[in-house]
Amino acid sequence: MNSILIVDDDINLCKALKDELVEVGYYTEYVNGGDDALEYLANKAVDLILLDLKMPKKDGFEVLQELQQKKITSKVIVLTAYTDVKSAIDSARMGANDFISKPYDLEELLLTIKNVLQKD
Repeated sequence: MNSILIVDDDINLCKALKDELVEVGYYTEYVNGGDDALEYLANKAVDLILLDLKMPKKDGFEVLQELQQKKITSKVIVLTAYTDVKSAIDSARMGANDFISKPYDLEELLLTIKNVLQKD
């Protein structure tokens, strides 16, 4: 079973998305910010991170940078309401495997998760 960590400051989105992902068979946890994500990942490995870009304290770009520095090899899908081209390009340069805008379409998200997890 693949494991997914949701990193977002919107607790309601985290809970709803976790329920949706658990229902289709993913082991899923969530944290509510960049610092919490890095603390979680220091102790547990996950296959995939669903990462919001705009969060207080430590944003998604800072998390991506630290993931690279710490050589954390989890795949990353950026899931954000801020869908400008520059953000998509910057997040890809920093190691994100894909980019999905909020509000997300569940079927599109599930397909993207499946495709990203299947890539080597």
